[in-house]
Amino acid sequence: MNFVFISPNFPEAYWHFCACLADNGVTVLGVGDAPYDALVPELRNALTEYYRVDSLENYDQVYRAVAFFSFRYGKIDWIESNNEYWLEQDARLRTDFNVTTGLKSHEIEKYKSKSLMKAYYRKAGIPAARWARVTDLTAARAFIAEVGYPVVVKPDNGVGATATYKLSSDADTAAFFSMPPDAAYVMEEFVPGVVTTYDGICNSKGEVLFAASHISPTSIMDMVNDHNPCSYYVSKQIPPEVEAAGRATLKVFGASSRFFHLEFFRLTADKEGLGKTGDIVALEVNMRPAGGFTPDMLNFSQSADVYQLWADMIAFDEARHIYDGPRSYCVFAGRRDGCDYVLTSEQLEQHYAANARLFTRIPDALSPAMGNQGAICCFNTEEEVFDFLHTAFAVK
Repeated sequence: MNFVFISPNFPEAYWHFCACLADNGVTVLGVGDAPYDALVPELRNALTEYYRVDSLENYDQVYRAVAFFSFRYGKIDWIESNNEYWLEQDARLRTDFNVTTGLKSHEIEKYKSKSLMKAYYRKAGIPAARWARVTDLTAARAFIAEVGYPVVVKPDNGVGATATYKLSSDADTAAFFSMPPDAAYVMEEFVPGVVTTYDGICNSKGEVLFAASHISPTSIMDMVNDHNPCSYYVSKQIPPEVEAAGRATLKVFGASSRFFHLEFFRLTADKEGLGKTGDIVALEVNMRPAGGFTPDMLNFSQSADVYQLWADMIAFDEARHIYDGPRSYCVFAGRRDGCDYVLTSEQLEQHYAANARLFTRIPDALSPAMGNQGAICCFNTEEEVFDFLHTAFAVK
């Protein structure tokens, strides 16, 4: 089996995907823009060959890399990056090289367009926020007259909470339209809720091989726009209502042979047309692993190895490794440079030595959303999670 992995070096932890593929007997062929010598040794050992391009943004260069691998190794069986940023390019490459094990260009739009997602959510019986395409100030005011403030504006085709804004007044709306966005935007009614996810891996039949759920007590939009402290945690168990919503969503989207990251709101207040406090409301669908250190946090929380489980799905279409160890709450705290915290990172790690799993510097590409220094710990109770966050973010 020939597997072309696009950008196997970023995020850095993705070398685990390649290593597990290689351990399963897969020929792993990497395409990236980093020099070969800059790859971590574990990645170099996992790759059968690496093709460096000047820029992964240059489709012709990436196409030539895959064509070279096809000439040298024969038919390409898989092309994947597991990265939201490259999903459309992955699909284009599969289309051009007739790779049938993943999404092709004509299938990708429903996973990228935030407006199209809502129709699928409706088919799954999951309520979603009312929305409208943002064309001009007049159209925006008409929509706001219908749903009221606040509203959220976001690119129809975007990554995470990037370029997403909350508008709370006519002044905010006028300011937004004073510099009209280049990309297509949608406007949504504001949903009072906590983001709760359904993360996992499904095989070619859409069967869930692994799943877990994480919760973001702080608004992801505020983390990105206001550089608020970044925190979220993986739960010990998946709440039944989240499991039901996640499986229904996978079914209507026809998801298969994928890592998935499905986002929902759990309402923190009653919302007319959407539900009562505690109900589950649709947010977004992502057909890739959750970002940042979440794959590692899933492992820490569930005593599992999602890298290996994903590689088993690729090579065998089933889970060949069974994980039944203890489960815990795994929490991430992203601390920012320039804040005068009560505890230094070293003191924080020492204080929680028994619970610490990973304390590390966050790559600059991720730091605007996640902070500059990441702290990951595991606990038995949610109360301990919030005590840790209070300690981690306490300032003098």
